[in-house]
Amino acid sequence: MAKSEEVGREAHGSESKDQEGASRPANGTVERKGAKKRKQPAPSEPNKQPRRSSRRAPESETSPSQVFKFLISKEASKLCIPSDEADAISEDAKLRTYTNSTATFSPFEELLCALILSRPISHRLGLRSIRTIFNSPYEFTNPKAIKEAGSEKRHQALWDAKTQHKQKTVEEMELLADAFDGEGKDPVGLEHVRKEGEYDMEAERDILKKSVKGLGQTGLDIFFRRIQWTWSTAYPFIDSRTAASLDKIGLPSDAEELQKVLDEVWSDINNTVKGKDEDEAKRKAFVIALERAIGADLESKTDEVLAEAGKT
Repeated sequence: MAKSEEVGREAHGSESKDQEGASRPANGTVERKGAKKRKQPAPSEPNKQPRRSSRRAPESETSPSQVFKFLISKEASKLCIPSDEADAISEDAKLRTYTNSTATFSPFEELLCALILSRPISHRLGLRSIRTIFNSPYEFTNPKAIKEAGSEKRHQALWDAKTQHKQKTVEEMELLADAFDGEGKDPVGLEHVRKEGEYDMEAERDILKKSVKGLGQTGLDIFFRRIQWTWSTAYPFIDSRTAASLDKIGLPSDAEELQKVLDEVWSDINNTVKGKDEDEAKRKAFVIALERAIGADLESKTDEVLAEAGKT
């Protein structure tokens, strides 16, 4: 099913008709909301979205605190991911998947995920591609593994994933590996990107965009939405696509306001999320809430999440 890059972009970054889900309005603009005032990159479209209200939906009597606490719970997970991903996790608890919050990917792995999820494929196909290439027998978790696999094995991995745009994805995977396998670079942690960008999010975005062919604003938003739990200088960050999902689920779409909700409920959830210290654990909880809010939206389970949250 051929689609253009603009109309068919995967629903993580802009709204599209999910090939295995519901029809959603297209939206290719980028508007990021964060507590820190940063210079914004040039938008990919001339028009910008209006600022969304941080108020919860009026028809919902469930409070933002209830919603946040439920999203972090194990019970919420099954409502926020595709059924085939849930089945795969159920069969193998150690399986490395994008939606399994207990698995923390390296920055390089997150970047590869962002590249795949920004392709014009469905949400479900993107997740299936990720769990195929990150697990046996492929385990494409670093530049060396990708390059040593060779073109044939990379193609086979995507055939096994039964995804689309295989040739283009194989080419971009190889280019990504080449970009971060040079002498003196940290190929997995991408620490050289942070040092070159002087730990400034916008500078890091520019470096990554120039370094990785095929990585545009959508992919960068996906990457920084996730990486902020380990790259603290990017926190707090909410991209425009996730902001829309937060609005639907009754949570603030402004990063500072969502932080306040997190602080309010932290004493109730601090044993649920682990980190090397409390600050990292909070950032991880923030990211899990974002991922599950957008997952519930993509799976058309927002109403169910609100209903279950209201019971807590």
